[in-house]
Amino acid sequence: MSDRNAIPLAPSAALTVETVLSVRHWNEHLFSFTITRPQSFRFRSGEFVMLGLPGEGRPLLRAYSIASPAWAEELEFLSIKVPDGPLTSKLQLIQPGDQLFLGRKPTGTLVTDALLPGKRLFFLSTGTGLAPFLSLARDPDVYEMFDQVQLVHSVRRVSDLAFREELEAQLAGDPLVQDQALVQFSYLPTVTREPFPTNQRIGTLIENGALFTGPNMAGEKRLDPETDRIMLCGSMEMIKDLSAMLDGMRFEEGSNSKPGHYVIERAFVG
Repeated sequence: MSDRNAIPLAPSAALTVETVLSVRHWNEHLFSFTITRPQSFRFRSGEFVMLGLPGEGRPLLRAYSIASPAWAEELEFLSIKVPDGPLTSKLQLIQPGDQLFLGRKPTGTLVTDALLPGKRLFFLSTGTGLAPFLSLARDPDVYEMFDQVQLVHSVRRVSDLAFREELEAQLAGDPLVQDQALVQFSYLPTVTREPFPTNQRIGTLIENGALFTGPNMAGEKRLDPETDRIMLCGSMEMIKDLSAMLDGMRFEEGSNSKPGHYVIERAFVG
């Protein structure tokens, strides 16, 4: 255990104390990690939770989407590394055995409950916005609700494509969804600043039809509010641009109280 966590953390009414189980550094800017999961912790695929470390006087907390599926025994998260970030400058140094604070109440709008029934489901993400879709893509209920599931991950560099191998393998080996994912799931990575087979931004992929070319994609080469449902997570610029595009196509934003054609996580975009 690192010196920083030498003093055991204390739980509170809002936070439990969990142990780091594993850490994976994808590159100098990106890492993922797993922690223990309290037996009483329940969440819907796509939700986020507060996560943090001790600070001066009070814990340093930040909202993190849960990347692991709702049935997993461990909780997994994906994070950027910010050298001068109040939390991530410390969080990127965690090692197995260290302790973290975990919020007791997950929440969020990137959930299937906020969407109307449809035939095709598109997960559109940039950077660490991939995280909630890693959870949703491994949820058996998603494949019962939709005929086709397409995950798009846009990053600047090839090394930023976290979980690429698992997604390219169409979640082969997943204990609950591998059979369904083999015939219903498609993964489309795109890299904007390095050579790569696909190097266009998500808006361009929608406009030129490349969005609809996955191995299990069928139907119209355009988005249709009658059949298509969309989830957006990532940079504020991407969410702003694509929300405006979808609004122009007569898509209506959904929420937990009023399901719609597409959803974003408003807690992350202000």
